[in-house]
Amino acid sequence: MKEEQPGRATGRRSWIERLSHALLGEPRDREQLISVLRDSQKRGLFDVDAQGMIEGVLQVAEMQVRDIMIPRSQMTVVSRDSAPEELLPLMIESGHSRFPVVGDSRDEVAGVLLAKDLLRYFSEQQRNGFLMREVLRPAVFVPESKRLNVLLKEFRASRNHLAIVVDEYGGVAGMVTIEDVIEQIVGEIEDEHDIDEDTYIHKYSDTSYSVKALTPIEEFNEYFHTAFSDGAFDTIGGLVTHELGHLPKRGEVIPLGNMSFQVLNADNRRVRLLKLMLAENNDSVSTDR
Repeated sequence: MKEEQPGRATGRRSWIERLSHALLGEPRDREQLISVLRDSQKRGLFDVDAQGMIEGVLQVAEMQVRDIMIPRSQMTVVSRDSAPEELLPLMIESGHSRFPVVGDSRDEVAGVLLAKDLLRYFSEQQRNGFLMREVLRPAVFVPESKRLNVLLKEFRASRNHLAIVVDEYGGVAGMVTIEDVIEQIVGEIEDEHDIDEDTYIHKYSDTSYSVKALTPIEEFNEYFHTAFSDGAFDTIGGLVTHELGHLPKRGEVIPLGNMSFQVLNADNRRVRLLKLMLAENNDSVSTDR
């Protein structure tokens, strides 16, 4: 049997001792626990990325589906009566792999269509017709109040990647994907369909945008016809952090004039991505800060 090298054993004991020492303080609540973890990270017990994920796990246990769901108005859906030729351009443009299939309204969700099931129709072997009901997958419905950690466990157990969110009256409030939940732990998962690296602002609707925290205030003002001061801060993330009065946490919301910013992605040092919501009757905002 190969003997363990003394140096390696000592290193392992040192790691365990440091971890034990970090937890001996017996934090009494979540805030104290996070304080202990951040102190441990500063002393080199683990890196910043690990710290962010640990805090993300703790946060997921407290968040509900309504905190991260894609609102009903922003859902990309397909009609159960649509022809395959009508669906393909929508799938290509959106870049999604799963689509809620609706009837006469968005409250009537018949199931979920996978892009790969539609693509089979366009293959040489599947040119004999397409019946939506034959390829529909069952839709999973979850309440707005469901905890994210519980939802993630259900996603893993059922191998579903998408759920329809319903309100207390049974109407469709939005949808949520497994990626949305995982992003609360590991941070934004970017792909070729996300915001371009050189694009700071992405419009989802007339009242909903995603804004990178590094967006220069000057460019933000030009885009939204606002008048935020760039004297003390260069970026919109710096302004939001200042208004919060503390290091931002994912899910926090800060109102600025007729605008509302929600922190979508942040670590224990800075905010990275924001969701901007405009008031329904807001044409422009002129706010000096």
